Amino acid sequence: MLRRPAVLLAGLAAAALMSACAPLLVGGAVVGTSMMVSDRRTSGTQLEDQAIELKSNTRVREAVGERGHVNVTSYNRVALLTGEVVAETDKVAVEQAVAKIEGVRSVVNELAVMGSSSLANRSNDAILTSKVKASFIDAKDVFATAIKVTTERGTVYLMGRVTERESTRASDIARGVPGVLKVVRVFEVISEAELAEIQPKQAQKP
Repeated sequence: MLRRPAVLLAGLAAAALMSACAPLLVGGAVVGTSMMVSDRRTSGTQLEDQAIELKSNTRVREAVGERGHVNVTSYNRVALLTGEVVAETDKVAVEQAVAKIEGVRSVVNELAVMGSSSLANRSNDAILTSKVKASFIDAKDVFATAIKVTTERGTVYLMGRVTERESTRASDIARGVPGVLKVVRVFEVISEAELAEIQPKQAQKP
C-alpha cells in the first residue's frame, strides 16, 4: 500500500504569473560543493533524488506513454507528481510506477485529470517559479536553498526540510507573488533544535 502524506493546501488568490522519520506536510540538485553544503539533505540523498527524477522519466513513459504531461520532483526521497493525465486510471498508474522506484519513500500525487497544459502556460509557470525563488532570496530571512519550488498551472508547490516558522514564512512570501493562484506545502517539518544541529555541521564542511 502506498503511503500518502496528507495534502496541506493554502488557497491563494492573485491574477497575472536525512532522515526519514520527520513528519510530512502535504506533501536535482546541481551537485556542486556550494549547493551540497547549503542543502539540508545529505549529499547522498541529493544524488538519490536526482536518480529518482531521472528514472521517473522512463517509468512514466512506460505507464502512460504520451497520454499526458507529467513532472516528477523528488526531495528527500518524497516524489511529487504534478501535471496532467487524460484519465484517473493513468493517474493511478503513474503513482504506482513511481512508487516502485528504488529509494522512493512516498508519493504525493497532485496530477490533474484533464487535457495537457499549453506551452504558454508552462512558460508562465517557469517564470512564476523564478519569481518565487527570487522573492525568497530578497526576503533574506528565508533559507532559499533549503526550499525546492515547482509550479503547475499557477499552483506553487514548496518542498524542503523546514521548521514551522520557515514553512509559514515561505508560504506567505509565495502568496505575495503576482500570478500565484494557490500554494501547496510539501514540507518535511523539523524542529528548531534539529535545524540548529544541521547548520553547524554544514558550516564545518569545506
